[in-house]
Amino acid sequence: MAIKHAESGEVMDIRPLGEGLKDATTRALAKTDHLELIRMVLPAGKEVREHSAPKEITVHCIEGAIDFHCHGTTRRLQGGQMLFLDAGEPHSLKAVEDSSVLVSMVL
Repeated sequence: MAIKHAESGEVMDIRPLGEGLKDATTRALAKTDHLELIRMVLPAGKEVREHSAPKEITVHCIEGAIDFHCHGTTRRLQGGQMLFLDAGEPHSLKAVEDSSVLVSMVL
């Protein structure tokens, strides 16, 4: 079964999930030839090993807190904060709390 992505002009709800966070899963919200939007759900302690994206990305912490490692340092992102990474920049992350983040990737 194909994953349903948002269509052009469709409203997407990315508000904090609150109590629903514990039952939520990561899902792609939208994808085109040039852009992908993913809401990642990360339980406390979950780690994403170092990797890089071929093009620019943004990571917006919607709720919770994550430690995001890039440029040789670790930055804590909390709900409402985001960062931008250049193409090819190695990075990793670890959820400090149950968290959800919006990842926007140029493809």
